[in-house]
Amino acid sequence: MIPLRVKIDPFPISEPLVVRLQNNGSLGEGTANAILRGPDFVEYDVCGMSLTVRTTEPDSLDGDVVMILPGQRSLHRLIRNGSSHNTFLVTEQCDQKCVMCSQPPKKHHVDLFEPFFEAALLAPFNATIGISGGEPTLHKSRLFEFLLRVQAGRPDIEFHILTNGQHFDEDDASALQSLDRTRVLWGVPCYSASPEIHDDIVAKRGAFEVLERNLALLGRNGHRIELRTVVLNSNASGLADLSLYATTHHPHIAFWAIMQLEPIGYGRQNWGREFFDSSRIFDPIAAGIDIASIRGLETVLYNFPLCTVPEQYRRFCANSISDWKQKYLPTCGVCSAINRCTGFFEWYPEGRGFSSVGAL
Repeated sequence: MIPLRVKIDPFPISEPLVVRLQNNGSLGEGTANAILRGPDFVEYDVCGMSLTVRTTEPDSLDGDVVMILPGQRSLHRLIRNGSSHNTFLVTEQCDQKCVMCSQPPKKHHVDLFEPFFEAALLAPFNATIGISGGEPTLHKSRLFEFLLRVQAGRPDIEFHILTNGQHFDEDDASALQSLDRTRVLWGVPCYSASPEIHDDIVAKRGAFEVLERNLALLGRNGHRIELRTVVLNSNASGLADLSLYATTHHPHIAFWAIMQLEPIGYGRQNWGREFFDSSRIFDPIAAGIDIASIRGLETVLYNFPLCTVPEQYRRFCANSISDWKQKYLPTCGVCSAINRCTGFFEWYPEGRGFSSVGAL
């Protein structure tokens, strides 16, 4: 697994610091240039101060935009150079407790929008930055301010924002319309066309009703939506109904992401009850895809290893697992499709996972 935090020697700062690490030459303002390298460290010049990073692979950090917080003995790799999987975790607070949540909510919140803004300005040209939580729109005014500032300073950057869709209202129309809607994609989960099943999965009464209203609100204001559905034992049989619902009531949705369960957080805790073995039974997923395809809704399968999907549906699979938490099994080494396969999550439980995997 690719580390997102790297050890550093104590560094005397009182405010968060964001810099881009540069091993050869200088990229100008905001850059920390390497001045000394050893077998297990690299030293950078940061405004005349020495930052020592403890690593045996300094080249892997070259060009990364990192954040250092006061008193911490590690840096956070916010934007990894050359990676398409860069996400800002803007809060760990959330008002839902989804049974499959990979990032269980916490009560506290640390506002890091300002260092995230500084990092976005240092991002590579045409970068896509994910915004995640917790629930980012619990801090909606700060989120909108952040997005508008970045789009003013770096109009080339695109955002993929994950939200449960519970906190929009009509007063947000002005802010939503002020954004460059061609460069914002909202990833909004909907787990069932049944309000009761959806509400049970997210552990919040009335969530489906609010979600339905706010999907329409985003659509009226011209925003692109990625509908996200994690396949579970509790909702798999209703995927065809969800496909019909989405295409009938929300034709403005850009595409539908059907996702396999991530075995971490609440997903690990509820794995035995909720993991749906798509390598054994794929018919409910196929039914949802078929209806969406007929009705013109682009559909993508996320987190599905190719060998767990029938051949005729593999064209819908995307290499979607973030590279920092992706792994392959020993049998994958001789697979002809490894370069286009999502692989498995780092914490995938082989003994309790798919009943059928193997090289293609």
